[in-house]
Amino acid sequence: MTETSDTRSAAGEAQEAPRSRLQLLMRYIPLIAPVLLWAVPCWVLLHTGQRWPLPVTLIGTGLSVIGMAGMPLAMVRGHGRRQQDRAAIVGDTLLGCVWVLFTWSVLLGVLLRLALTVGGVCDGQARARIVTWAVLGVAAVLLARGYAEARRVPRVRRLDVELPRLGAGLDGTRVVLITDTHYGPLDRAHWSARVCETVNTLEADLVCHTGDIADGTAERRRAQAAPLGTVQATRARVYVTGNHEYYSEAQGWVDLMGELGWEPLRNRHLLLERGGDTLVVAGVDDVTAESSGLAGHRAHLAGALQGADPGHPVLLLAHQPKFIDRAAAHGIDLQLSGHTHGGQIWPFHYLVRLDQPAVAGLSSHGARTLLYTSRGTGFWGPPFRVFAPSEITLLVLRSPRRSG
Repeated sequence: MTETSDTRSAAGEAQEAPRSRLQLLMRYIPLIAPVLLWAVPCWVLLHTGQRWPLPVTLIGTGLSVIGMAGMPLAMVRGHGRRQQDRAAIVGDTLLGCVWVLFTWSVLLGVLLRLALTVGGVCDGQARARIVTWAVLGVAAVLLARGYAEARRVPRVRRLDVELPRLGAGLDGTRVVLITDTHYGPLDRAHWSARVCETVNTLEADLVCHTGDIADGTAERRRAQAAPLGTVQATRARVYVTGNHEYYSEAQGWVDLMGELGWEPLRNRHLLLERGGDTLVVAGVDDVTAESSGLAGHRAHLAGALQGADPGHPVLLLAHQPKFIDRAAAHGIDLQLSGHTHGGQIWPFHYLVRLDQPAVAGLSSHGARTLLYTSRGTGFWGPPFRVFAPSEITLLVLRSPRRSG
C-alpha cells in the first residue's frame, strides 16, 4: 500500500512539474512579448548590414525602446483599473502596428534577403536596405487597409444551412448573427447605428448577438450600444454573454440588453414556431462566467434545454466555439459562436487555433452538430483587421423536407 501511494505521489509530482513550468512561462509572457515584438523589427530593419547614417540608427533604435516601454504601460493604464480610453487607444494601436511589423520583418525579411542573396542582387548593404524598405512598405499598406477594414460597416455573409431535423414549416427561416461588437475606447456610435441599419435590411426572423458587446461597463458604453435597440426581427432578438462582459460588470449588460428589447438567453430557451414546426432557440452564459464569481452566472446547457421537447431541432447560442464539445454531446443541431475574430490580424489565427476548435465558418462536429463561427462584427483592441474581414452573417435555415 505504501509503495502504491509513493508511486502515485511521484507521478503527481512529475505531472505538476511541467504544469508549474507552463504557469511560470505564462506569467512572464507579458514581459517577454513586448521585448521580442519591438527588438526583432529593430534588429532586422536597422542593424543587419544597412549601415544607415548614425542619426537614423539612433532615432530608429530610440523609437523602438520607447515603444517597448510605452506600449505595455499604455495598455495597463487603458485596460487596467484606471480605464483611460486615450491610453487604451495608444497602446492598442501600437500593439497592432508592431505585430504587423514583427510578422513581416520575420517572414519577408528572411525570405527576401535569401532570394536577393541567391540571385546575386546588389551587395550586402544594398540588399539589407531593400529588405528594410520592402518590410516598411508592406507593413504600411497592410495597416492602412486593415484600419479601413476594421472601421467599415461589415459585409453581409449569406449562407444556407441545412438541418436534417428542421421541419418543412421552418424552411427559409432567416437568422442574422452579429457578435463581438466590442464598443470601446474609440467611439463607434455612428458605426453601431449603420450596422443596425444593415441588419434591418435583411428581414430577419431571428437576430442573435453572441456576446462581447463592449469593453467597459454598460453605463460607460451605453451610447454606443443604444442603436441595438433599433434592430428589427419578426420573431425575436436574443443575446448571450461573452467573456468580455465578465471583465465589465456582466449583469449590467444583461440588464441593458433587456432594456433595449433583446431577450437574454441565460441558460434558457424560447420556441420559434411556424407552419406547425418548432425550433428550440437556446443560449448559455460564456464558459468563463462561473469563474467570474457572479451569483447564478455559469454555462449550463442542461438548464438551457430543460423542458424542451428532445424531438425538436435546437439552435444554440454560445460565445466560444470550444463549447461545441458539450453541444455535440447533447445532440445540438446548430451552434452559433463568435469570440475568435477570425484571428483579426494575420497570422494570429494560428494562436487562436490552439485554444478553439474552429476560427471561422461552418464546421461539423459529432454525429449531427454543426458549428458556425463568425469572424465578428467589430474588433478588439488594435483597430486593424488584416486578412480577417468582419462580417454580419445571414444564415438561411433549410429543411431537407422542403418542397421543390
